[in-house]
Amino acid sequence: MVSLPQVAHTLETALTTLPEADVAASGFCRRRSKLTPLVFVQLLVLGWWQAPAASLGQLCQMAALRGVTMTPQGLDQRFTAAGAHLLRVCLDTVVQQVITAKPVAHGLLDRFPAVLLLDSTTITLPDFLAPLWPGCGGRTTTNTQAALKVTVRLDLRQGLHLECTSGRTQDRATALQAAPVPRGALRIADLGFWSLPVFRRIAAGGGYFLSRYHSQTSVWCGGQRLDLPRWLAAQGTPVIDMAVALGKAEPVPVRLLVIRVPPAVAAQRRRRIKAAARSGGHAVPKQTRALAAWTLLVTNAPAERLSVEEAEVLRRMRWQIELLFKLWKQHGQLACSRSAKPWRILCEVYAKLIVVLLQHGVLRLGGWAFGTRNLVEAAALIRAAGGRIAATLDHPRRLMAVLRDLRPALAAVRAAPKRRGAPSAAQLLDDPSLLALA
Repeated sequence: MVSLPQVAHTLETALTTLPEADVAASGFCRRRSKLTPLVFVQLLVLGWWQAPAASLGQLCQMAALRGVTMTPQGLDQRFTAAGAHLLRVCLDTVVQQVITAKPVAHGLLDRFPAVLLLDSTTITLPDFLAPLWPGCGGRTTTNTQAALKVTVRLDLRQGLHLECTSGRTQDRATALQAAPVPRGALRIADLGFWSLPVFRRIAAGGGYFLSRYHSQTSVWCGGQRLDLPRWLAAQGTPVIDMAVALGKAEPVPVRLLVIRVPPAVAAQRRRRIKAAARSGGHAVPKQTRALAAWTLLVTNAPAERLSVEEAEVLRRMRWQIELLFKLWKQHGQLACSRSAKPWRILCEVYAKLIVVLLQHGVLRLGGWAFGTRNLVEAAALIRAAGGRIAATLDHPRRLMAVLRDLRPALAAVRAAPKRRGAPSAAQLLDDPSLLALA
């Protein structure tokens, strides 16, 4: 749980101060106006915080709360390159003010000082913005000329870090990919972040990694390269835990964890692999198709700290970051706009990224633990308090009172129901044996 003063200070810093040099460099305010750079940031962030699909008229109502009267047409004229630059400066400032909480105690997570999930999501932008945020620009329908990639490192026990890069940036090339993993902490990332040099660096620093196995990486055991599909087909047990090495030149010692999946799951995986290959215009490697019958994980965590069953439970926790992205995009309208104007769209993306970061900090007031309570309901509570936060930004004591009232409501958000057939994330963290692999 975070402290009230910590959250209040972050809100005040993010929404009541702007670096003077950066404001001047943005060129936003070349003449005196009631719509100062600070008010512009406040009305967009707080307006879209309270109502993610707010119209220009509703944003002008938020401006009135901050003491500025203006028309929707007047506001629309301020969505310019200078306005976008100003909001980007504010976003960069908020990114540096990550709210970290006292680690949440929650079953299996307690074995590690931090459990870090690494993933990214992409926001498509108008082609006009390609010089600023270039996309992939390929021939398929999923590739665009302009896109913004948002990479997130979410600590299930504390807070999150966020990084913005162009849509064409590979996951393995982001700064968060290279961020150090604390000694004893566990990093969980998908195949987009697969990198043997990164695994070596994490292990050398005393950290742990957990990842799905990349089918194009050689596996060595006892000096011999394993033909994994043939070797696995000869095994008679559904669960395997063995010591191997990844790569030949500079082998990385790991545990290879193997879990046989039901035939229906294997068939579903093969259909997805085939569909993805068809969409990308390439053939499916034979080994990738053959390995669909197993879940293969690699980790450097010792067996006494992480069993096969426990590793699979934590691997499934990656779904929590997908739920976070869903919260941001579906309920926070991060990738949606009422306008088709490029600069207004970019201003909206920046402002809403500020919103989701501040919202996550407020969320921690209730002693939040991922997988235990409903994210959507909690976000709705925070949005409902947006007007009160806007009205008290200049009054620290009153802002503290708003946050103090919000804390018990967040703590009381309904818990995820316990299920017998398909245990919830919270249930699995408390009792990994519910997974029943064998």
